[in-house]
Amino acid sequence: MSSASAAVPAPAVPAHAVFKDPPGGRKAVLVWSIGVAVYFVAVIFRTSLGVAGLEAADRFHVNASALSTFSLLQLLVYAGMQIPVGLMVDRLGTKKVLTLGAVLFTAGQIGFALSPSYGMALAARALLGCGDAMTFISVLRLGTRWFPARRGPLMAQLAGLVGMAGNLISTLVLAPVLHGVGWVPAFAGSAVAGLIVLVPLVLFLRDHPEGHEPAPRAAAGPGSGAGGFVRRQIADSWKEPGTRLGLWVHFTTQFPAMVFLLLWGMPFLVEAQGLSRTTAGGLLTLVVASNMALGLVYGQIVGRRQSSRIPLALGTVALTALLWGSVLAYPGDHAPMWLLIALCLVLGTCGPASMIGFDFARPANPAERQGTASGITNMGGFLASMTTLLVVGLLLDATGDNYRIAFSSVFFLELLGIAQILRLRGRALARERERVPAGAASAASAGPRTEEDGPGRDRPPSFPACPSVDSAESGSGQRVPSL
Repeated sequence: MSSASAAVPAPAVPAHAVFKDPPGGRKAVLVWSIGVAVYFVAVIFRTSLGVAGLEAADRFHVNASALSTFSLLQLLVYAGMQIPVGLMVDRLGTKKVLTLGAVLFTAGQIGFALSPSYGMALAARALLGCGDAMTFISVLRLGTRWFPARRGPLMAQLAGLVGMAGNLISTLVLAPVLHGVGWVPAFAGSAVAGLIVLVPLVLFLRDHPEGHEPAPRAAAGPGSGAGGFVRRQIADSWKEPGTRLGLWVHFTTQFPAMVFLLLWGMPFLVEAQGLSRTTAGGLLTLVVASNMALGLVYGQIVGRRQSSRIPLALGTVALTALLWGSVLAYPGDHAPMWLLIALCLVLGTCGPASMIGFDFARPANPAERQGTASGITNMGGFLASMTTLLVVGLLLDATGDNYRIAFSSVFFLELLGIAQILRLRGRALARERERVPAGAASAASAGPRTEEDGPGRDRPPSFPACPSVDSAESGSGQRVPSL
């Protein structure tokens, strides 16, 4: 054993548990499916307002600006909850946080259905957003607790795909139900789905398989109370270049599609491009379908080759900027349909590309910080989306609904994100390479590698003091700490 290895403190779990992959199998699929079902319902509730904008304006007697506050408030709550939720997952475990989230977003959906006033409806959406914020990070952690490390990126992309399926359900199912039976029956009826997923969640979901328990928390020391824990978790996660790189990758890749789907896509296609609502709705659905199809492709690429992370992220940003620029700069009054279709197909890559951010944060942090690091990462795209939603609205008001000027704000945030990615990537990747020798010997004892694992230079870092139940695939098959 090398002196470096000898200097690493002995893990607080049995030796056979260290670097031992979760088993996967049918039970893992069942448990993970319960968690993903909760996230699926949360996304249906999150996106339900997107198909009820006109009805909401009539019900609460508000104008477009007040209506947009629903979306802004929901994003604000979601983004603001990411670090607290990450801390809760690290401290309390997946099941407790996911259960609390399901209770909150179900209560929020019921409250939104029954709200008699605009103010109460806003409060209900804030409650819904709070519960929704607890689902995604919990599901990411659940996947890496139950499945082998090499499946990490694919499971994360599958979770994102299921979320987009929830978006489709809102569009294809909730919208006609709303028009058919009315506001209260549609929204209150959809809330039953939250109650349904709570039953298997409480009865059958487990944080980890038997025999793969995490290491006991280190003994408390001075300043190790709740406040000390919070400060230490956030500070230690932020110190890692990989965490910050993950945030900026998420920031730069996610927001163009989020802004388009959440609020401004329909007005842009109808008012600026002269399309009917039906045609515009079809293009919005195309963004979702493209996202679902390409999520699996991105997951497979990153799962097989860790070195593809930066090229995929930057390539997605460049292609998105190219298509947006082509549509906005088209010399005619309206861009041709083929160009709009191409734009929507490319916007579908934004969601899968944003998941790459977690593949930088995971190997940068040991098991006990994974929830916090993922919360920091997940804030990126939502902060960018909130900023763009607000800026586009302000520019539309200031320019008399000039969508070309308003949507040009997308490029400024993309340039900011690219600059940060290029600034941080060298340090983050160097930190990953530095950690490889520390866990190489221990990782080798976990079992033989396959050709799929890729060359040694692609291996992400190891934290030998952390049990492998928290490991995740960062791209090349190397076991690394995860959610």
